[in-house]
Amino acid sequence: MSKVFFLVSVSLDGYLVPPGMDLKHAGDPTHEGWGAQWGKLHSWFLPTRFFQNMLKLGDGGETGIDHQIAEHTFGRTGVSIMGKRMFDLGERMWPEEAPFHTPVFVLTSEVREPWVRPGGTTFHFVNDGIESALRQARAVVGERDIRISGGADVIQQYLRAGLVDEFGLAISPVMFGGGTRLFADSGRDVGIELVETIASPRATHVRYAVQKP
Repeated sequence: MSKVFFLVSVSLDGYLVPPGMDLKHAGDPTHEGWGAQWGKLHSWFLPTRFFQNMLKLGDGGETGIDHQIAEHTFGRTGVSIMGKRMFDLGERMWPEEAPFHTPVFVLTSEVREPWVRPGGTTFHFVNDGIESALRQARAVVGERDIRISGGADVIQQYLRAGLVDEFGLAISPVMFGGGTRLFADSGRDVGIELVETIASPRATHVRYAVQKP
C-alpha cells in the first residue's frame, strides 16, 4: 500500500513559513522580508539541478545530496494533498506549468471544477475533509506514495488523525522568530522513530517513521 508522508523545509526554530508570507502580501516579497527568508529556508533546494530542470531554468544546477533528496521525493510522489491557503498562494505564484505533475487534492469549502494545468497537474477540490481527500488520493495514486504538501495546519490534521506513515524535515540554518510553526498543534503525543540523518552543506535532512496508535 502507498505510504502517506510529508517532506518540508523548516527553520532551525521550527517555522515552516516566515513572517509576512500570506495571501495579502504574496505579490510583495519585500514585506517583512519574507521573500529573502523563504529563499534562505529553501537554499538547499533552489540550487539543485532537479529544481532548475523542473522550472525549465536550464540544464545546470548542483547534483549532490540535496539534488538526490529532491529528485527522490518528487519521484516517489504519485499524488499530493494540500490546504486551501497553500493553493491560493501557489495559484498566484506558480508558473503556468505547476510544479507537481500529478493529481493534487485541495482541501477547501469552495466548490470548484477540477483545474487542469499543463505538464500533468490537475487540481481537484475536496469539500468533505481529510479522510475523503486521502480516499480519493489512494484511488488514483497507483504504486507511488501520497505526499501531504502543506501547509502546517493540514499536516497537523493528518498527524492528529494518525494517517501519516513517515515524514522528513530539511532543517535550514536560519531562525525566523515568528511565522507559522510546523508543529504548533499536533494535538497528541505522536510516537516517532528516527530513521535517517543526512547532513549537506545547506541543510540537515532527517527522516522519521510514525508509530501508529
